[in-house]
Amino acid sequence: MELLAPAGGMEQLIAACRFGADAVYLATDRFGMRARAANFAPEELSDAVRAAHAFGVKVYLTCNTMIAQSEVAELPAFFERVQDAGVDALIIGDMGAFAMARTYAPACQLHVSTQASVSNSEAAKAWHALGATRIVCAREMTLADIAQMRQAIPDDLEIEAFVHGAQCMAVSGRCLISSYLTGRSGNKGACTQPCRWSYALEEEKRPGIHFPIEEHPDGTFIMNAKDLNMIAHLRDLAEAGVDSVKIEGRNKKAFYVATVVTAYRRALDEGPSAEVERELTGISHRPYSEGFYFGDPEQAPAFDGYEQETMHVADVVSAEEAGVDAGAAGPDRLFARCRNRFAEGDALEVLSPGGRVRSVVVRGLVWHPGRAGEDGAASAAAPAPEPVAVAVANRSCCIYSFVCPDPPAPGSFVRVRTYRRSARH
Repeated sequence: MELLAPAGGMEQLIAACRFGADAVYLATDRFGMRARAANFAPEELSDAVRAAHAFGVKVYLTCNTMIAQSEVAELPAFFERVQDAGVDALIIGDMGAFAMARTYAPACQLHVSTQASVSNSEAAKAWHALGATRIVCAREMTLADIAQMRQAIPDDLEIEAFVHGAQCMAVSGRCLISSYLTGRSGNKGACTQPCRWSYALEEEKRPGIHFPIEEHPDGTFIMNAKDLNMIAHLRDLAEAGVDSVKIEGRNKKAFYVATVVTAYRRALDEGPSAEVERELTGISHRPYSEGFYFGDPEQAPAFDGYEQETMHVADVVSAEEAGVDAGAAGPDRLFARCRNRFAEGDALEVLSPGGRVRSVVVRGLVWHPGRAGEDGAASAAAPAPEPVAVAVANRSCCIYSFVCPDPPAPGSFVRVRTYRRSARH
């Protein structure tokens, strides 16, 4: 099956490509369901497509918000620009936008978004007759439903299904709560996630006195959906006829994308294992579930927050031979951009493309105040200040180095194994 990864911005796109995705899905600043993601400006889209294609990775662009009448006039130019950028397929949820895409972006394949709530074979065949090459299953379909649908639809109509990430409590994401409570529409990509908030009862004659639902002292998160995790059931999905497995997460950082893509890449290539499944506890997540695939999904009513077993501390930008910096004490030094605090003597883990995880102890920690480029090189504007031996790396986005025999490739991620739990509200 194809492994389809989220790309909320260029860093996430490169991480997805390096760590094993077959395709990425992304959005521009218009018509995407993740307005809070970095996304891609129209002038950046061609660069994003070229970068992905250089890795042999396909690019699917989302146009899956509800399209208002006032927005229809924008679509012809939008679709023409997307086609010119070289996008491989469009993911569309609106039937009118779908029809317009056939006219203005005929070179792009057309995928039907989960926002269209395709949950049966007749709906799938109707979209296929309109030109769809793939449908993204409605989130509430069971595995048995998908298998039955596969038998009843044309062989050349592909099926895509979500396997990992956050789930919406509403049917395929069609929700009005955010719009009603805050004025920010989830159907326009600006959801404030009020289904994750804590709710309590208030009796009208006793204002200000809250009665927690289900008597939880902090209130109850009655609509809070668990995260999806189907890594142990990829074979079941393949046998049901799924062609592409999709990871949710266009609001997530590159470290999250790299970790999840690595786990699913290994599971697809090697089969599931306890080691691979443990990787998915390393990134921030709510309690996991199997969604609707094997029955009704579960909520997480007691707590809305994230837990994780690792913390991202640095990005590897380059490696150099010993002797480049005074005090180098080993054959090689690893240069990394600091994301969170780490210190001399810390035991860290490095996640590299290809799924390789290795341990390293920080020795000979050095801060490089003049190095800020993506490759760790000194700025050309002025001579670099001398490196400074330090005990702690704590300057965010600054470059540090430490001794690391056989250093990992640039683009690797450095993490520390530590349990964290955080509440959103």
